[in-house]
Amino acid sequence: MAHREGVTTEKHDWTMVKVSSLIKDQNVIEVDGNTPVEQACNTLIKNNISSAPVFTMASHSTGAPQKKYVGMFDYGDVIAYLLLVLKNPSAEHSSSFEIQDIVQRAMNGKQVPVSLASDLSQRNPFYSILSEATLLSAVEEFACGTHRLCVMQPNGQIKGILSQSTVVKYLYEHRRQFPQVDDLLNKTLRQLKLGETEIISVNSESPVLEAMSQMSEHGVSSVAVLGHMGVIMGNISMTDVKHVLRSFNHRMLWETCLQFVSLIRTQQGIEDGQDRLPVFDVRLDTTLGFAIAKLLATQSHRVWVTDDHDRPHGVLSLTDIMASVAALMGVAPSGTRRTSVSRPSFKT
Repeated sequence: MAHREGVTTEKHDWTMVKVSSLIKDQNVIEVDGNTPVEQACNTLIKNNISSAPVFTMASHSTGAPQKKYVGMFDYGDVIAYLLLVLKNPSAEHSSSFEIQDIVQRAMNGKQVPVSLASDLSQRNPFYSILSEATLLSAVEEFACGTHRLCVMQPNGQIKGILSQSTVVKYLYEHRRQFPQVDDLLNKTLRQLKLGETEIISVNSESPVLEAMSQMSEHGVSSVAVLGHMGVIMGNISMTDVKHVLRSFNHRMLWETCLQFVSLIRTQQGIEDGQDRLPVFDVRLDTTLGFAIAKLLATQSHRVWVTDDHDRPHGVLSLTDIMASVAALMGVAPSGTRRTSVSRPSFKT
């Protein structure tokens, strides 16, 4: 039977949970589109967030200026911006006016407004959903690769931001209330045919800039750092670029990936008050529930699937998990997400 609002009344039906119930008491950090990129980066770091909606003030028929959301700004855009400025001066000849403008401003030492850099990575544009929408509607979007949804109020303002990780955490913590979800989480990755996706990796001796390039080129949020015999040594994620921005030391981008991973672990230990060594791998015979627990514990978007010799041969992402949950209700991902404008490649 189809699940429609007002029809399904079963007490333990996760599909009809309102998305607004998952974003209560949120303090949404927004960024004015005229804000310089560097200042917008500091906003992400200061507030310990991975993204923020970008707005401009547009004229309205009433005469009063009205806030208009023009995109999202996240660490993927930060990396795309750094790569564009540091590696692609030829992009000034790009057919995209936005790209030309960014490069020309940067080369002339002028500030670049964040409205130009918003969705520069082409990976996570501004997607919205109404506050009365159901969790199933959100899962359908997330199963297609969308990372976050802005939950909108009737007046067009943002009530809160719902992320893939928030939904995964909710379903994991309430799994006993939802038998279908609980059954799914008790199955192994092998049974669910998960964790055998092609991995994106870098050699431990490669420069950090190479890791950033790989993430931008392949549209992934992290890369595996591999050592001798392909053994996984660590992980570099998009949010790790904040360590470069904090120090205002772009030379860090030319350090080796292994040096960078060591620096991140040291910094995390200082912030957490403990010696922290991230756990980032699981096996194919690990249950989905256990894999999710590791994702939540490390606040990651993906976890590497390794063999008995600690060599990665696959990856499990939050998108994979959302697609599996959506499949419970007979919903299949509708395909690759659209992108908003043609961007240059950031290959090394």
